[in-house]
Amino acid sequence: MHAAGPRPRPRPATAKRTQFHLGRALPVLVMILVVVADLVTPDSERVDRLLFTVPALAAATWSVYGTIGIGVVAMALRALLVVGRGEPAAEELLASEGLILGITGVSAWVSAVRTRYERDLAEVTAVADVVQRVVLRPLPPRLGPVDLHLLYVAAAAKARIGGDFYEAVQIPGAVRIMLGDVQGKGLGAVETASVLLGAFRSTAYDAPDLAALADRLDEGLARYAAWDPDSDAAERFATVVLVELPDGGDTGRLLNCGHPAPLLQHDSRISMIEVAEPSLPLNLTGLADSRHHVEEFPFGPGDRLLLYTDGVSETRDRDGVFYPLEERARQWSGAPSEQVPELLHQDLAGYGAGGLDDDVAALLIARTEAAAPPANRR
Repeated sequence: MHAAGPRPRPRPATAKRTQFHLGRALPVLVMILVVVADLVTPDSERVDRLLFTVPALAAATWSVYGTIGIGVVAMALRALLVVGRGEPAAEELLASEGLILGITGVSAWVSAVRTRYERDLAEVTAVADVVQRVVLRPLPPRLGPVDLHLLYVAAAAKARIGGDFYEAVQIPGAVRIMLGDVQGKGLGAVETASVLLGAFRSTAYDAPDLAALADRLDEGLARYAAWDPDSDAAERFATVVLVELPDGGDTGRLLNCGHPAPLLQHDSRISMIEVAEPSLPLNLTGLADSRHHVEEFPFGPGDRLLLYTDGVSETRDRDGVFYPLEERARQWSGAPSEQVPELLHQDLAGYGAGGLDDDVAALLIARTEAAAPPANRR
């Protein structure tokens, strides 16, 4: 479950290790099979030609020196098998040994290129992991009076970060939470998301209310676009939902900037929080003369609030039917909060016609009986 941070769901490490070990064993297995075939088959000249492929197979998983060693063993086996059959022609033997030697040399070069690429890829992946932790930091399991349970899946293959973003901070007397979705995909969407996350982290503590916070997020995008006019951030908009949950009382406050309506659970009842006056998405507010409207909603101990992006609500099955999130939420109303993100992930992956082809972010917020001590995250 992606409850600790934004990372793609990798294949199990044991499966990767098994695949790697099988790849290393393959050239050895080929040599063993060739020797066995030579011993049990009267006419095995064609079988021993498989030894020509052994260095090439080794290049896929073995080091440079390992590939050379495998090639030398293949040359020795080829010579022994030919000599063992009796009437070796010196020219033919030299030609076959030279061919294996040439293949070994090329395979060693391929192994060197592969090794260098794997080393570079490991360094880039390490940098990406650091960027991930800076841009989309893991949420604490509990913040103030609420528990937080996150699902985050980036659509791009091997990606850690997508255009969906989230953050939660504890301010004096309340918790403020943001979840949003940048228009489009790719690095441009990640850039815009990082700008909004930076603006939220720098202003969430001193903004007097959610309306002022939304204005400052918009201003952050505008300042970034002015600083770098060639950036995609100047052209992209983002839908955002902002939530403020006071430590005391049984209410919460919500501001919706063009984002899908959150789901509120009270006991087993599930309902959407539809705002009377939704705001325009960020970076579009200059198109209309309007002020942000903050909506209050009941949110007492035991209640749960689900924030999500359109990667959840707009997932379609093979018939083009949108994912029935509200119906699924009713089915999971009795499930423990920590299990809901994993249930949602598995259900979405099975429901989508092509799996998950968009960034997915969902944050389940569960109000606890009492507020926790302030968490020192910054």
